[in-house]
Amino acid sequence: MLEEFKKFIMRGSVLDLAVGVIIGAAFGSIVNSLVDDVIMPPIGLLLGGIDFSALMVVLKAGEPPPPYATPAAAMEAGAVTINYGQFINSIISFLIVAFAIFLLIRMVNRLYVAKEEEAAEAEPVNKECPFCIKEIPAQATRCPFCTSELGPAPL
Repeated sequence: MLEEFKKFIMRGSVLDLAVGVIIGAAFGSIVNSLVDDVIMPPIGLLLGGIDFSALMVVLKAGEPPPPYATPAAAMEAGAVTINYGQFINSIISFLIVAFAIFLLIRMVNRLYVAKEEEAAEAEPVNKECPFCIKEIPAQATRCPFCTSELGPAPL
């Protein structure tokens, strides 16, 4: 059983998944920092000094009563809040991650298409029969249309 587990863990797909999850988590923290520390402060400044992470709606006041400067202060006071500013930050983070993944997948797809085109150019699928000028499979040794012998198939 331990041997089977080692085989499972050492499979390429499992290792690739583990690396992807680790890099994804690191990338997520970088994007969150980008949104919270770089993108949102100038947007908040342009909109009149708003700190998006502090935007909230107080549903039930705590002790001491509102106003609360941050959701953490409201939580400490025992207030119940809807923290829609943090939700806005999360949406922006998601959009940035989704766009980065889109660009990555687009780049990888272009690489695959280029390799497929190279492979298609390298190995012809069809050839022309020299006797009847019909298109036949490249591996054919006899023409299916005129039954002429074409010689040995190329290796």
